[in-house]
Amino acid sequence: MENQISSKSTMLNYGLVLGLTTIFINLIAYAIGIHLDQDWRIGLLGFIAMIIIIVLGIRNFKAVNSNLITWGQCVKIGVGISIISAVIGVVYNLIFINFIEPEFMNLLMEKQVMAWEEANMTSEQIEGAKSMMETFSSPAITSAIGIVAAAFFGFIISAIAGAIMKRTEEDQY
Repeated sequence: MENQISSKSTMLNYGLVLGLTTIFINLIAYAIGIHLDQDWRIGLLGFIAMIIIIVLGIRNFKAVNSNLITWGQCVKIGVGISIISAVIGVVYNLIFINFIEPEFMNLLMEKQVMAWEEANMTSEQIEGAKSMMETFSSPAITSAIGIVAAAFFGFIISAIAGAIMKRTEEDQY
């Protein structure tokens, strides 16, 4: 067991990889002009990247630690990777909204208002929805929601992976 690595280094390394992968996906969406569309394919690509990188992180930790890992370690590593990635994503989003595309929130609101108008919402309904959207679009709220959502999905992914990949010394006998 001399080659053991800590779960912290695994979380940091794979969290950084996932965070950078997510940024790369978002930059591609921006470059091809679909960043305002909230395209489900971009979300799916990000989710697939999350699954792959969390599983790779857990697998790496297990391989380096004598092929042993508990379910709890799997969950801890997966949630840690997700939260570190989410923090990186929050920093990127703040940079994107404040420096790269300062009009992003206004453009997103305009696009959403057009969609509401096409859905035949009344002007009162649109104003109420705009007010709600503005409230939930503040940097603090979007950051908190992003981190909580990442932790939730990281838990689900790592709990499933942990149930499949766990292996303790008792399992060997």
